[in-house]
Amino acid sequence: MEAILEKPTRSDQKIARALHEKMSEASAKLAKKSTHTFKIQIDGYTTELSIPKSAVQLLFAILQNMADGNTIALLLSNSNADISTQQAADLLGVSRPHVVMLLDRGDIPHFKVGTHRRIHLKDLIEFDKKMKKNRADKLDQLAAQAQELNMGY
Repeated sequence: MEAILEKPTRSDQKIARALHEKMSEASAKLAKKSTHTFKIQIDGYTTELSIPKSAVQLLFAILQNMADGNTIALLLSNSNADISTQQAADLLGVSRPHVVMLLDRGDIPHFKVGTHRRIHLKDLIEFDKKMKKNRADKLDQLAAQAQELNMGY
């Protein structure tokens, strides 16, 4: 597993901010398209390049984060990557003891190498997606309840 961590420069932030309106328009059009590839033209390169829709969406997300001045982390991995509890904690944004508790409860599958716990990256990503969906569902429930009770939300 390899991670690339990059803090945008002020110049990069300025360029990304200037693109914000155009990115929003393009992103809206991209969402409506049913095609899975898009063509782009790079200055000084004569051939158009076909790029997957998901890569274009990732590019927009990167540019938005650059505009906001956020550090961008790109995790490069194959599907068989195994990570430590500390790496899992860093990816989830929680403490290592919390990850250990989740492992011991059986919320995240894991295995041991000697005395060290290891987690398949795909299992951690699946857990994270499940937690985000659960969180969104609960927030939707709370919003609906607030509407029923005329709480002004």
